Amino acid sequence: MAPAPAAPVIDTHVILRTGDKILLSQRGGPYGYGRWHAPSGKLDQGEPLTVGAARELREETGVEVDPGHLTLVHTVHHRQEDDTERIGLFFEATEWESEPVNREPEKCLGLEWFSVHELPEDIIEYPAAGLLGYLRGNGALTEHGW
Repeated sequence: MAPAPAAPVIDTHVILRTGDKILLSQRGGPYGYGRWHAPSGKLDQGEPLTVGAARELREETGVEVDPGHLTLVHTVHHRQEDDTERIGLFFEATEWESEPVNREPEKCLGLEWFSVHELPEDIIEYPAAGLLGYLRGNGALTEHGW
């Protein structure tokens, strides 16, 4: 009998957007050190997607967003390794309270606003797939790493 497949990790990513600017964070941990991505994290067991996305945004940046104001804009099914899959749900936030600050300096080198027309070249591939899928209007789903 074959072993049961492992459940994919579910990640939430928040694209904080004002006009043509989006907020990116620069990784300070071992995965992707010095590279950019949107505020993100793993969904907790029993947590609704929008609540998890709002929690991760708050934990990383101090920004408070109403989960009801998050719009799902893209999904990425990512094959990280032969035995690890991730499903990344990318939410757009255009209404929030407070200014972003780096609340996790041990994991994040800094936060910066970028024009959607002048994004940094060194965005981590998996979050870049979702961000660019959203910005380019490539449909609702990107399969990455397969």
